[in-house]
Amino acid sequence: MDLTSFLTSLGTSFAIFVILMFLFAWLSRKPGNTVIYYPNRILRGLDPWEGGSKTRNPFAWIKEALTSTEQEVISMSGVDTAVYFVFLSTVLGILVLSSLILLPVLLPVAATDVGSKLSINATSNGTFSDLDKLSMGHLQEKSPRLWAFLIGVYWVSFVTYFLLWKAYKHVSALRANALMSPQVKPEQFAILVRDIPAAPAGQLRKEQVDSYFKTVYPDTFYRSLVVTNNKKVNKIWEELEKYKKKLARAESIYAASKNTGNAEGKRPTNKTGFLGLCGNKVDSIDYYTEKINELIPKLETEQKATLREKQENAALVFFTNRVTAASAAQTLHAQIVDTWTVTEAPEPRQVLWPNLKIKFFQRQVRQYVVYIIVALTVVFYMIPIAFISAFTTLDNLKKLLPFLKPVVNQAAIKTVLEAYLPQIALIIFLALLPKFLFFLSKAEGIPSQSHAIRAASGKYFYFTIFNVFLGVTIGGTLYSTFKTIEKDPNSIVTLLATSLPSNATYFLTFVALKFFVGYGLELSRIVPLIIFHIKRKYLCKTEAELKAAWLPSDLGYGTRVPGDMLIITIVLCYSVIAPLIVPFGVLYFGIGWLVLRNQALKVYVPAYESYGRMWPHMHVRVLASLILYQVTMFGYFGVKKFVFAPFLIVLPILSLLFGFICRKKFYRAFQDIALEVAAHELKELPNMEQVYRAFIPPSLGSEKIDDDQFEDAQSHVSRAGSFA
Repeated sequence: MDLTSFLTSLGTSFAIFVILMFLFAWLSRKPGNTVIYYPNRILRGLDPWEGGSKTRNPFAWIKEALTSTEQEVISMSGVDTAVYFVFLSTVLGILVLSSLILLPVLLPVAATDVGSKLSINATSNGTFSDLDKLSMGHLQEKSPRLWAFLIGVYWVSFVTYFLLWKAYKHVSALRANALMSPQVKPEQFAILVRDIPAAPAGQLRKEQVDSYFKTVYPDTFYRSLVVTNNKKVNKIWEELEKYKKKLARAESIYAASKNTGNAEGKRPTNKTGFLGLCGNKVDSIDYYTEKINELIPKLETEQKATLREKQENAALVFFTNRVTAASAAQTLHAQIVDTWTVTEAPEPRQVLWPNLKIKFFQRQVRQYVVYIIVALTVVFYMIPIAFISAFTTLDNLKKLLPFLKPVVNQAAIKTVLEAYLPQIALIIFLALLPKFLFFLSKAEGIPSQSHAIRAASGKYFYFTIFNVFLGVTIGGTLYSTFKTIEKDPNSIVTLLATSLPSNATYFLTFVALKFFVGYGLELSRIVPLIIFHIKRKYLCKTEAELKAAWLPSDLGYGTRVPGDMLIITIVLCYSVIAPLIVPFGVLYFGIGWLVLRNQALKVYVPAYESYGRMWPHMHVRVLASLILYQVTMFGYFGVKKFVFAPFLIVLPILSLLFGFICRKKFYRAFQDIALEVAAHELKELPNMEQVYRAFIPPSLGSEKIDDDQFEDAQSHVSRAGSFA
């Protein structure tokens, strides 16, 4: 990519961001759009604008985001969101402090060198971009100027160690403070028990669980809830809920028809066949009412059968204080590890019920099978990724598709294609992956949604590193230099190393596209706004449907965090090779912090709370990126034939040692709840019956169910321990 194409990409991306920001400032002031731009505040009963919309400064959101406190973020979006902002600010700090040395020192050192013949010849067309003159590739082999770049590698590494250590301590304090909250949280009074052995002859599963835990915890055991196979009852319940929604919609349509001049109104009708396209035509209200009346007794019958006959080898056990629950979750309860496996209970809203019954060794096998599938996916996905990176290069595109030459040779079209085509193709290709990885993570037998998201996030991170960072670099180089490698296979290492500076421009554009266009779309919420107004005008007939049309999601850590990790990996690995990338990294994380701060305070609603359990994974992956950077730099100094390159060998060792120390010092408190934290006093005595009922699945939670009829699955030991 030449300088003109790069500046075109940068300029148009910035222009798009400015346009989208002004669109946000204008659209967010419209009263009809408040549910799109302020749903979090609306759901909490707060004023969307904190003042009148007409007198509101269109850029007030920037001041509000900058002046917001960490406690405000926690109160609006939870601890996980606050931890995510610790990650953003930490990475931003790493890049800002790194740039204080890298930019004023390394750029002049590179630009004033006479230039490297090897680097010039390494480019595909024999030319040397003006941007490349600001990179390490411009230095001659064995040049004493390389000392400046070697010191730069050390500077970036030690800045990263320092800020990651501070961040780990801060997040540990955030987690402890949240878990010490005096508010009653149901999951803090429960444990999840899996791998329950077969019940002795003549003893029910419920009696087995009660007897076991009553013996071990005689003073604090409250009751147990045996997990059941809810597949059939869920199906009936979902069908019942569907008909209830349809009935509400039909009644709303009927009520609206009375306001059109016809006092009696027009009763809606529908066909009973496939998708309502065929079959008998019936009165919708009568038909849905009849279906509901049929399903209610059917549901109640299935609920009874499920609780009595479909019990699984897992249970939730409840205690009257959270110290006992925290202690029990960390204790080995059986001599054999594949029986009576006890862990912390997830939040009620994020339990993956079908996974609880999966046995210990099945989970182990599933985990390894999933790892193999992910490894194969990484390997085989690299082929199309490398093909895309090579194919979407304009010169390669003209070689492969000669009939496009007359079109792409036009100056305007050529500039736009060079600026955007490879990056857009890569971003679209990556968007297809997250759901597949989340499916694989759940298939491991993971018991909670947040855990599955963390697992999927890890898979996505390593996938992007191998296939985007390495795949783009290797793919583009191999394609453009294939004939050279064919003649001299020993030249592959040199060619791959010397390709790093020439790929810096590609990644500069990729990062710019991500933060200008990506965060512009994030802030303006154009797509959700359009979808909402279409649904409101043509599809929504009830208040519930209208609310479902605008109800926001969460921040989407499963894809957002790996995306950020890819950017920090790219920026770190090129920070010394091409220091010009560092300001783009600063802009990415700076604008991201600002835009997402606004979204966290006003838009997104958390789907779960794990109290910062994502942080150790973030920390490890930043370290992994740092080690990749250090290894890359060692290899590149070797290509430059710098005899002092071995001085860098110590850095990966230091990084591994730093990671080991952090894990030993901090990680256990993220894996388990410290007893000193759990022992903190509560604001009021917990209502244990409410704690217990929070975990009953919706399909089994009918008000008509009498607990005393279903003691097979729902234990009632120590009911006198319930507090008002």
